[in-house]
Amino acid sequence: MRVRNLGILAHVDAGKTTLTERILYVTGATYKRGEVHTGTTVTDFDPQERDRGITIFAAAVSCDWAGHRLNLIDTPGHVDFSDEVERSLRVLDGAVAVFDAVAGVEPQSESVWRQADRYGVPRLAFVNKLDRPGADLDTAVASIRDRLGVTPLVVQVPIGREAGFTGVVDLVGMRALTWTDGVLTERPATDPATRAARQRLEEAVAELHPDVLEELGAVSQDTLRRALRELTLSGAGVVVLCGAAYRDRGVEPLLDAVVDYLPAPAGDATGSLAALVFKVHTAATGRLTYLRIYEGTLSKGDVVWDAGAGRAERVARILRVQADRHTEVDRAVAGDIVAVVGVKAARTGTTLSSRAAPVLLEAPVTAEPVVSVAVEAKRSADTQRLAVALAGLIEEDPSLALRTDPETGQTVLSGLGELHLEVAVEKLRLVNGLAVTVGRPQVAYRETVGRGVSGLLYRHVKQDGGAGQFAHVVLDLAPLAGDGFEFRSTVTGGRVPREYVRAVEAGCRDALASGPLGGHRVVGVRVTLTDGATHPKDSSEQAFRTAGRLGLREALRAATMTLLEPVAEVTVSAPEETLGAVLGDLAARRGQVTGTTGQAVTAVVPLAELFGYVTQLRSRTRGRGTCTTRPAGFQPAT
Repeated sequence: MRVRNLGILAHVDAGKTTLTERILYVTGATYKRGEVHTGTTVTDFDPQERDRGITIFAAAVSCDWAGHRLNLIDTPGHVDFSDEVERSLRVLDGAVAVFDAVAGVEPQSESVWRQADRYGVPRLAFVNKLDRPGADLDTAVASIRDRLGVTPLVVQVPIGREAGFTGVVDLVGMRALTWTDGVLTERPATDPATRAARQRLEEAVAELHPDVLEELGAVSQDTLRRALRELTLSGAGVVVLCGAAYRDRGVEPLLDAVVDYLPAPAGDATGSLAALVFKVHTAATGRLTYLRIYEGTLSKGDVVWDAGAGRAERVARILRVQADRHTEVDRAVAGDIVAVVGVKAARTGTTLSSRAAPVLLEAPVTAEPVVSVAVEAKRSADTQRLAVALAGLIEEDPSLALRTDPETGQTVLSGLGELHLEVAVEKLRLVNGLAVTVGRPQVAYRETVGRGVSGLLYRHVKQDGGAGQFAHVVLDLAPLAGDGFEFRSTVTGGRVPREYVRAVEAGCRDALASGPLGGHRVVGVRVTLTDGATHPKDSSEQAFRTAGRLGLREALRAATMTLLEPVAEVTVSAPEETLGAVLGDLAARRGQVTGTTGQAVTAVVPLAELFGYVTQLRSRTRGRGTCTTRPAGFQPAT
């Protein structure tokens, strides 16, 4: 059977999970429609997801349509769980980006779109909720064009507006599709308005594709459909469809578009095995390791090789996944997304292959935590259980991090946001039955160089009776735009051999872990090794690594350093009469307003000032204010 692997991406509340539920229902994978507001959805099966009414964990499901198996991953829309989206996108071949027909491109919509850009994932756009008051397809499409910088190719136009929205006109097939009580009715559409819309579509595609340009004026359906597929795969254009998933309108033509325009997975089932672990989950039935198979075939009982760790693993069972339900199969082939049981040590990002032909696939990028809380067991007898539970959390979610505070001895859990940590701590209580106390959230600061130093000489000389250590380095330290690190050497005449230069760089990287202002990680640094000296007997790579580490620490203390704090872009929607209070509150939180549109305010606010903000916003706006946030990097702390 032919396959499509796709994700459903969007901002929170754009209707991703509802669309996924309707897809499962329309394709016959489920016998009734699940609803987010009643906690009956297939993909939001975790108790916290049902209680909070949001998607937290990416969930995989499968269904069949038009002779194809569709493997779908419903991804979270909240910014705190963007790492779940990142891991999913790494293993997907295509995606459907869902947009609210009233709000258009929202902050997290843009963020997940950029994530998909990084992995080159072809996308379709689905403008949802056309039945809502204020819904407008043209406005939503304009925001896709302006905010995302892409060329939208609108292949459908709505029939009716807002509450009167009953269906869509398919401009490729020239069909009017309407839904009554979930039943689809189809008829030809040849009226002047439809012909004019079809002409506009042909002209838009002709600007990007030569085949359509050649036939302009009499473009066949096959030519147009083929051109739209090629433009989707190349990213030169984005096919835009529309509907109202909650009302069961627009789902079937979207499925047709998935089959027609999104790519089939590449890979050869007869080749050597290459599979990437993208998710680990500990269930009541045991440890599930989720894989995307890129090459070869995996069979029940196979022994696979983890080349990164140099370890063999045995696959006891292979499962096709339907959210929290599983069906056992004997084998999986290239293009499949499955879960396996029996793999004990593989982590997210691990490549599993055959020992005879080991490979390493690119792992998904993991975001750095920006918020931390101290966590400890209420009962001392539970301390060891808590340590094991925390280790399990981090195994399942690599965007969480754990450390011990050197001053207080407390266990500190770090994540991508306040909600991210709330969910993690609640999981300790619900799943592990642990009573824990949690400290006040703290943000993760960074340090950077404001003004550098030149010609700093550091001598590392050590004699302790055995082999000596000798290394002289001269370093220049300068600011670097962004949050990276750059090292270069201008040493000439072989005064510092190449292998020692590499050791100096490694030592400098070691020094960046702790800056002089408060022990925070140092970013935005350029280090130049300008000179040095060696000893014929006592110089070594270890000596030069030590010199690099201690020399850069000294240079950082001599430089002018700047403390950086994480900031977020906040978009607040509130009644016009409360905007004054909203603006005043943002100013009190050191927010910098970057734009106002109607009843919406956008500002950049230090993350430390946003703890508990949603609750206070509701109070100031009599329960009518809402806000969305997305990371906006770091800025100098004020």
